[in-house]
Amino acid sequence: MANKLQNENSPYLQQHAHNPVQWYPWGEEALKKAKEENKLIIISVGYSACHWCHVMERESFENDAIAQTMNKFFVSIKVDREERPDIDQIYMIAVQLMTNAGGWPLNCICLPDGRPIYGGTYFKPQDWQNVLLQIAKMWEETPEVALDYADRLTKGIQQAEKLPIQEIPEAYTKQDLLNIVDPWIETFDQNEGGYRRTPKFPLPNNWSFLLRYGALSKDQAILDHVHFTLEKIANGGIYDQIGGGFARYSVDNRWHIPHFEKMLYDNGQLLSLHSEAYQQKPTILYKRVVEETIAWAEREMLDPNGGFYSALDADSEGIEGKFYSFDYDEFDILGNRADLARNYFHISKNGNWTEEQTNVPYLSADDNQLIAEAGYSEYEWEEELKSIKETLLNYREQRIRPGLDHKQLVTWNALMIKGLVDAYRTFRNDHYLNLAKQTAEFIWTKCHENDILLHQPADSNRSIPGFLDDYGFSIESFISLYEATFDETWINRAKTLTEQAINIFYDKDERTFFYTSSHGEELIARKSEIMDNVIPGSVSTMVRQLYKLGILFDEEQYTLIADQVFANVFPHIKSYGSAYSNWAIHLLELHYGIWEIALTGADASEWREELDQYYIPNKVTLGGTKSSLPLLEHKAGMESKAYLCQNKTCSLPQTSIAQIIELINNKQG
Repeated sequence: MANKLQNENSPYLQQHAHNPVQWYPWGEEALKKAKEENKLIIISVGYSACHWCHVMERESFENDAIAQTMNKFFVSIKVDREERPDIDQIYMIAVQLMTNAGGWPLNCICLPDGRPIYGGTYFKPQDWQNVLLQIAKMWEETPEVALDYADRLTKGIQQAEKLPIQEIPEAYTKQDLLNIVDPWIETFDQNEGGYRRTPKFPLPNNWSFLLRYGALSKDQAILDHVHFTLEKIANGGIYDQIGGGFARYSVDNRWHIPHFEKMLYDNGQLLSLHSEAYQQKPTILYKRVVEETIAWAEREMLDPNGGFYSALDADSEGIEGKFYSFDYDEFDILGNRADLARNYFHISKNGNWTEEQTNVPYLSADDNQLIAEAGYSEYEWEEELKSIKETLLNYREQRIRPGLDHKQLVTWNALMIKGLVDAYRTFRNDHYLNLAKQTAEFIWTKCHENDILLHQPADSNRSIPGFLDDYGFSIESFISLYEATFDETWINRAKTLTEQAINIFYDKDERTFFYTSSHGEELIARKSEIMDNVIPGSVSTMVRQLYKLGILFDEEQYTLIADQVFANVFPHIKSYGSAYSNWAIHLLELHYGIWEIALTGADASEWREELDQYYIPNKVTLGGTKSSLPLLEHKAGMESKAYLCQNKTCSLPQTSIAQIIELINNKQG
């Protein structure tokens, strides 16, 4: 019989709906049952594309004996971490404090009031059964031990990442940046790109900072390593060479064998990163990656309502990577092009993925010589390659597909909007902009009700209020749409969301933004998300948008809040630059300043396109023929003029983008 998850919309919760475990979704029914029956709670957190979540389900949660133990002694709650990141955040901190490690599946055993007493990630079946029996016995015989530990652990959770209020420095220096960058570069992998660690995650925000730092500080060695890394990633098996799109990470140190799940958040950020990298150093590889990744997202991840789905599973037919890998003979479908394609994608008879004796296509620097020897020019090969990939993709489409997580999360959609806008501004493809606008309207119309932003569209079960990252990244994406179109609808929507975010997330006493709304469900702790991760942290994102809006609207309150929150975090950035990369980008902008480039008149849009051919990472662009923005108040009109502004001071009107670039170069020395 199905358990209490049977009516949930989350694909992850649905995956567990027929386990013999009597799972409950997070909610009043389960929490009330635990208190009334004085039972411990198992909070088990995962997500639909999580490979080891599937393994633990098969081994433990479908095991009748283990299920019997869970049902007898515990109230078991399943949580989709992507649907309820606030719950995941708290219990992940608990497990990290207990074990110095974290990950998914996340399994936490708690008191009836939700305070944790034991936890870990993946457990082997016998280990999980033993843990359950031991803790059930302890709760029956010596509950005071659990109560005492829960009290101490909960205090630790509440104190974690809590920062004192710091004095705002008069200025941030180049040495402040060097204090972050110098230890950071010691971790670079000079042979394979990225960092000297396995597995290898793309970490797009890290490379965005280093790209911008390298350009602004004129550090060619760092620029070289960024491009070396991006080329390794784009050539590796972590990138789907046949169908486009990036997997979450590679399990080896050379970006070859991925953990095959594809997440929307990675791909949105990697669109932004490769578009920006192309501005700094145009290469056909970056352009190809952007085109193919957008084509993949539109083909496989876009719902008719205009929003994008969350993820594709790593597994199909119960085997990780089966959908994406190829046997040698399968390339015969290419006819007389088969051998060339096998050599280009490194397809071997024994398999380049030796553990599975199959092939994951990847590229290498030697491929250019291979193509030249085959008689192709670079342009001719790009056209031939499109044809080869189309044939292989059509062949692959006949296979049983990986599972799709059809959740539509606001944060991840906002990251995709930003990626599409950045791709539009770099490659001037109107289709990318239209996709971005469509998805932004999805957020505004489907995920914004009663003046509150939601975490995802409301369903028949519940309406989840937005978290700080939903606000921060939506604000960022709307600002980017304004800068790309000069349509003030977007900047005004960004301002509306910003006012809401300050009202419900900002704590004036602690001078920080909390992750959950002041009107949201009360959990055992209310946390701030300070550190950046695979996705930049919600607080750093909010601070960067406040600073930008403070400039655009001449709103001193926004700037003051941003300055104070940043000052509180600043002492910690140098301790681990990789985990504070979005804060480091903000530090870059504070030190080098932000160029406010105002373009007015009939040529404003054309001039913006010309401006975007230059790599200026620390700029804000605004303009049009009419405007309510303070900086444009007496400038906007039909006459085409360009202004370079900084620190409330503007240049004389210029009559070309070339003059603006000359002014920037002169001021930068």
